[in-house]
Amino acid sequence: MSGPDYSHEEAEILGGARFVAGVDEVGRGPLAGPVTAAAVILDVTRIPKGLNDSKRLTAKRREALAEALVDCCDWAVAHASVEEIDELNILRASHLAMCRALAALRQRPCIALIDGNMLPRDLDMPGRAIIGGDALCLSIAAASILAKTWRDRIMVDLAQQHPGYGWEVNAGYSTAVHRQGLLDLGVTPHHRRSFAPIHNILCKPQTATS
Repeated sequence: MSGPDYSHEEAEILGGARFVAGVDEVGRGPLAGPVTAAAVILDVTRIPKGLNDSKRLTAKRREALAEALVDCCDWAVAHASVEEIDELNILRASHLAMCRALAALRQRPCIALIDGNMLPRDLDMPGRAIIGGDALCLSIAAASILAKTWRDRIMVDLAQQHPGYGWEVNAGYSTAVHRQGLLDLGVTPHHRRSFAPIHNILCKPQTATS
């Protein structure tokens, strides 16, 4: 399968857009940590070679591409906290992170190309949702690389503060090591209490004794 290309951006530019931002998020599924989004406006004359859906890249390649991107494009990374995830729900929190990333760009986009099938309801600019956009659209692929790189760094840092859950390798997802850590060590302030596995631990009924 071929990788992402610049055709989606070109179509918007031909339609009159000056700045086209790609937006993606990472971290909807984990039991712990923030959800992270990135927004990227590529410079067509300085697009790093090898951009692709972050899930198709090795960690080493993602890091190298992230370093290249921060030097050659308008970019921003933003987060929604565990508290916001629990208050809003994970979909709305991920959309909040997307809107924050767009607002933090140096240039205001004329349109945002959003990975997925839904636009954030608070998006304050024109937008177009692209299903599987991180594998189709270069600026969304770039955003996916930055979002995953930044979130992975956060989880490595949190793993040093809370060892035993394997966050440095599982990024907060529900792996066997993470689940065992929950059984052995309990729930941390960085766990998402609205997610069923964490909620069930916190609300586990006490066994009645006669």
